[in-house]
Amino acid sequence: MAKGERVLIALGGNAMTGPDGTAAPDAQRHAVEAAVEPVADLVAGGVEVVLTHGNGPQVGNLLIKNQLAARVVPPVPLDWCGAQTQATIGVLLLNALQRAMAARGVERQVAVVVTRTLVDGGDPGFTDPVKPVGRYFSAREAERFRALGQNWRSFGAKGWRRVVASPEPLEILDAAAVDTLLAAGFIVVAAGGGGVPVVREEGGLRGVEAVIDKDLAAQLLARHVAATTLVIATDVEHAMAGYGTPGERPIGRTTVAQLRAYAAAGHFGGGSMGPKVEAAVRFVEAGGRRAAITSLALIGDAADGNAGTVIER
Repeated sequence: MAKGERVLIALGGNAMTGPDGTAAPDAQRHAVEAAVEPVADLVAGGVEVVLTHGNGPQVGNLLIKNQLAARVVPPVPLDWCGAQTQATIGVLLLNALQRAMAARGVERQVAVVVTRTLVDGGDPGFTDPVKPVGRYFSAREAERFRALGQNWRSFGAKGWRRVVASPEPLEILDAAAVDTLLAAGFIVVAAGGGGVPVVREEGGLRGVEAVIDKDLAAQLLARHVAATTLVIATDVEHAMAGYGTPGERPIGRTTVAQLRAYAAAGHFGGGSMGPKVEAAVRFVEAGGRRAAITSLALIGDAADGNAGTVIER
C-alpha cells in the first residue's frame, strides 16, 4: 500500500486467544502482541490504520461467569458484556501496538473508542440466532447449557458453540468520534465486537441483548472512514470452497461475482466464514478498492493484495 492510504483491519476474536483456544489473560496478551506486529509494520511504512476486533471468546467467558455467579451478583446482559470486552481488548491492543511501534522508532498515539452500533429491534436475527460466541464445548457440555435455555449448535469436529442474536448493523453511531481522532493523528481502535447493539426508541437509545457480527460492522466503519482496503484477519489463511469436503480448496484472488456464487451454493458457514465473505463483498461493491480474508501473520501481505482470499474492484 502507498503511504497515506488507509486500511481497516478487523482482528478475529478467536485469533486473539491461545493456540488451543484458551482465553486466559496471558494467552490473550501474547496473541495480541503477535497480532500487532504486522500492523506496526504497516504503520511504520506510512499506511494509515484503523483497527477493530472480535470478542466471541471473551464474551463467552463473561457469560459463563454470569451463570456461575448468578446467586451472588446479578448477571449482566450481552450489550454490557460487549462494552466490557471492547474496553479490555482495546487496552490490550493499545499497549501492544504502542510498544511495537516504539520498537520501530514510530511515535504515534492510539485511542480506543467504546462504540455503539444501531440495529433494528424488529430484525429477524432476534428470532433466528446464528452468531457463535465463546469457546467450543463437547456435545455433553453443550447439552447442559441448552437445558438452561441457551441456543447451541454443532460446528462439526471443532465441537459445539453457543449462538445468539446477530442483527444487521445499520450505523456506527460513534463514527464521528473516530473521525475526530483520525484527523488529530491517532490510530483508532473502534467498533470492537461489532459495537454495543442499541435500538432507537422514544426518548433515545436502548441497549439490547445481541452480538453484532464484527466483520459486517467493520465494513460499515471502513466505508465511513474512507479506507481503500479492508483486511479481515482470522485463524485461517483463506476462505475455502467446499469446506469440510474431500474437494475443499483455498480461494485466492477472486471476484465479487464468484464469491457471491460460492455463498449461494452454501460453501461458507453462516456463523463463521459467511459473514466475513459478505463483509468483504459489500465493501468492494460499495467502492472499496480491495478486501482480503487471511490469517493474522499475513495481514501485511493481504493489505497489498498478495495473501489470503483477495477481492478487488
